[in-house]
Amino acid sequence: MTVPTPHINAKEGDFHKTVLMPGDPLRAKYIAENFLSEAVEVTNVRGMLGYSGKYNGKNISVMGSGMGIPSISIYSHELYSFYGVENIVRIGSCGGYSEDVNVNDVIIAQGACTNSNFMSQFHLEGTYAPIADFELLLNTFNKAKELGIDTKVGNVLSSDNFYAQGSEGWKKWKDMGVLAVEMETAGLYAEAASLNKKALGIFTVSDHFIYTDTILSSKERETKLNDMITLALETFAE
Repeated sequence: MTVPTPHINAKEGDFHKTVLMPGDPLRAKYIAENFLSEAVEVTNVRGMLGYSGKYNGKNISVMGSGMGIPSISIYSHELYSFYGVENIVRIGSCGGYSEDVNVNDVIIAQGACTNSNFMSQFHLEGTYAPIADFELLLNTFNKAKELGIDTKVGNVLSSDNFYAQGSEGWKKWKDMGVLAVEMETAGLYAEAASLNKKALGIFTVSDHFIYTDTILSSKERETKLNDMITLALETFAE
């Protein structure tokens, strides 16, 4: 396969080494318009917007991933394999499980459990544990301390189901120390591992399974996740 790929119509060299990847393409547009200078739209296939630009004079790209492991696995695979991207940092929202996290908290995913069958394609004789690249995680954690952004580091669940049909299964994940639930990171971590690339997931808690009084609206999730966005830009623009 050559570029453009079936799902990305950027040209060779359009993406920088590191791509920040929110799920929502409009959040990618928001970041490009409000945080980057010299931002150029480089891809828009199926409305999945991607941009390259500069943050404080340093290079960075940002692109939407869509929802779910199948979607992020397509875009991350093509970015890693055909566009020379080395690092993908998922920046998204999540639902809190643990009493130790609250709405608006920032979580760094050290590992990502999943109920997906995605890992079966690798034909492993056991259960694969998708984990973040340690250097990306450590740099992000240290930058958060420098910026005064409180973060929680731990395990998340990448679920295939958004609506779980009344299931109380989340409580079992909580009892195993899982901090929150989202839908993409386990697939991203596995793609990165299989291609000898690097990945990290950073999240803002948008709602909580225990503390149900506060929920961020879709508009707030699009525009009010600035601590997480700033943390990712400060850490990874280069």
